[in-house]
Amino acid sequence: MAKRRKRGDGGVSLRKDGRWEGRAVIGYDDKGLPVTKNVLAKTKSECAAKLKALKDSIQAPAPDQPKPGILLTDWLDFWYQSYKKSSLRPNTQMSYERRIYQHIIPALGSTQLDKLTTNDIQQFYTKLKQGGRLLRAELYGEGLSDQTVRGIHTTLHAALDKAVSEKLLFRNPADDCRLPPAKAREMQVLSPEEIQRLLIQAKEDGCFELLLLELSTGLRRGEICALQWNDLNFRTGELRVERQVHRVKGELVVSPPKTKASNRSVILPGPVAEVLKAYRETVDSKWMFPSPVNDDAPRDPAAVRKRLQTVLERAGCKKVRFHDLRHTFSTVSLEHGMDVKTLSTIIGHVSSSTTLNVYAHVTDEMRRTAAVKIDQGIGKAEPPTGSGMTPRKLAPSTFQAHKGQRRKAGTGRVTQINEKLWEGRYSPIWPDGQKHARNVYAHSGEECEKLLAEMIAAMKAEIAAEKERLKTAPKAG
Repeated sequence: MAKRRKRGDGGVSLRKDGRWEGRAVIGYDDKGLPVTKNVLAKTKSECAAKLKALKDSIQAPAPDQPKPGILLTDWLDFWYQSYKKSSLRPNTQMSYERRIYQHIIPALGSTQLDKLTTNDIQQFYTKLKQGGRLLRAELYGEGLSDQTVRGIHTTLHAALDKAVSEKLLFRNPADDCRLPPAKAREMQVLSPEEIQRLLIQAKEDGCFELLLLELSTGLRRGEICALQWNDLNFRTGELRVERQVHRVKGELVVSPPKTKASNRSVILPGPVAEVLKAYRETVDSKWMFPSPVNDDAPRDPAAVRKRLQTVLERAGCKKVRFHDLRHTFSTVSLEHGMDVKTLSTIIGHVSSSTTLNVYAHVTDEMRRTAAVKIDQGIGKAEPPTGSGMTPRKLAPSTFQAHKGQRRKAGTGRVTQINEKLWEGRYSPIWPDGQKHARNVYAHSGEECEKLLAEMIAAMKAEIAAEKERLKTAPKAG
């Protein structure tokens, strides 16, 4: 376990450029906010020595009492910009900024830091649950989810903890707040029959290799979209996972994996490697799964999610998330005898305890199976009827792939986003030569089709009017 630095000693961290940075508070400004200074070095020990020298040279000690008059808005902005932002991934930065600048500061920012009470924060959380949603409240409801409220609390609590360590507060007023219960999203796993149907339908829909690879490795959606052909050694079957794709402010971004453990290698089964070898001959791109509209770009994870939902529906499988394919791989691996430590390494968990917590239901069943086998071996007991303990070979599925029904040109498209929400989208080319898309949302497929048809009619009328306007408009010069 890493040794913690003493409070007041500053912090030492490794920068992206390979240098070590030390940062310490050297004083306080007129508002009472900490003023920091940094040192840089090639090694951690050299950086720590420089930081100590910096601390020794500081004459003015930190104040013993909290400074009055600091507004929460000033402290939150300083804390985020100075202590957190540089260490966060782009997506995480966006989450922090939404929590701080869209929720916490508008509600509590004008409160003095030393006047903030537990009751203030508790009432803030209650209001978030009742009416804190800023976008699409008509679709998802007025209040924020339990998970979002807990995330806002985590950010606020961390900022106030830092204020306590800087002696701006005596105690953290968020310590005693009651939070909504932490509810893990229900895990769903495809059955062996559903896996067969999914892959049969995927061949028809042109995504067989991607889904086969997912069910064989359990990669995260962003990881599988970021794979390049030079990540795969066809001779050894080794597949390196070194990057991920995600969206930041509407743009696709390729970055290192989520954690150090996520940077890993996976050995593919021989048949899977052979399928990818044949597939390689059909792809003219460095990306294993390139964008359908641009071979030089990776596939959009959102497009993969939507495609999966279409394939699941056509294959007659239950509706699951892409992440549930990762759960399916993990569950099948454990059921076929893979140890937890090996699985943890393959799927990129930081520790085996995380894997055990997520798949406790599987390991419990494995223990029961082991107990029955021991009883059979020692006590010569007969296997329980219907226990499923006797291995059986799964018969090939008789499922026939659904050929699909192509939508007519000019009718847009409808996609089911989740159990209660459908999205309709129409992207016509306007007189300026550019595609301009619009969306509609509804709580059923039928309602979405109706709203989409109305929107398409309105957009076609607008396009016709714009064409007419351009015809009659006086030409320049």
